[in-house]
Amino acid sequence: MNWKNKIFSINNELEFEQVALEIFRYQAENNEVYREFLQHLKKDINQITKLTDIPFLPIEFFKSRKVVSSNDPAKEIFTSSGTTGNLTSRHFVPDISIYEESFKKGFEDFYGPITDYCVLALLPSYLEREGSSLIYMMEHLIKDSNHAKSGFYLHNHEELIECIADLKKSNHKILLLGVSFALLDLAEKYTLNLSDVIIMETGGMKGRRKEITREELHAFLCSRLGVSEIHSEYGMTELLSQAYSKGHSLFQTPHWMKIMIRDAYDPFSYEKTGRTGGVNVIDLANVHSCSFIETQDLGKIHENGSFEILGRFDHSDIRGCNLLINE
Repeated sequence: MNWKNKIFSINNELEFEQVALEIFRYQAENNEVYREFLQHLKKDINQITKLTDIPFLPIEFFKSRKVVSSNDPAKEIFTSSGTTGNLTSRHFVPDISIYEESFKKGFEDFYGPITDYCVLALLPSYLEREGSSLIYMMEHLIKDSNHAKSGFYLHNHEELIECIADLKKSNHKILLLGVSFALLDLAEKYTLNLSDVIIMETGGMKGRRKEITREELHAFLCSRLGVSEIHSEYGMTELLSQAYSKGHSLFQTPHWMKIMIRDAYDPFSYEKTGRTGGVNVIDLANVHSCSFIETQDLGKIHENGSFEILGRFDHSDIRGCNLLINE
């Protein structure tokens, strides 16, 4: 089965549902963890005929079990950052080309060719450990940008600022992507005019800073870095696709990814548009693990299809790629 062609050629909702149901049946048969989960729920696979029928696997299973739908050996094993003393998630990826296609096509669908950009990555915490899917993605985007000044930065802020100043003299687009605490460090030390720069945060204080709301973070970054909007990336170890926001914390998904909002008190019911609930993610790029993930994030979907991430359930631990927001 050439899953890659099926997944990345989806053009409409009907095609998405058809491929999602096909992948559901494949995973229900070939994923031991998911199969056991469905059996525990006493679900008849043949009775699953639409997206809202599909049970979503709680994301915690990636910490305790090997969630795989393929017998092929893993080419990469991505791990979450976690916090001291906590179990970390592991995502076994046998076909790394699907992940590469997902992040390359996903980025270009939202932002255009990566060769139009100089990519600057301010990701100190991720660079200091192994197994980060975000670092894997950024290494490839940096390489694919084919720009001499594209690269990673740890704490060398002055070098970064000088690089941006030089880049602004040209007409090349600049993407500065950073983890939240690193962007805050930069903004606290310097008042800059980065009006021509796309600043994108990936969330996460990594235990380095007090957690604040995304609105507070973006307002501070805008005031200190001279931009009108902060872009955001929504991704996690357990997913092989990313959603992007170009401002106002309103995210959009690529064609092979979908967000569904479940009732916070009934995981098998779904909220209406505009109402807050738990975030379920369908990520068809997860074909060889599990494409139907029940996250511990809270969010809501708007009429135009965009969605917001509003926080996390109180009993869940802090995820590296998400902000903890108390509302």
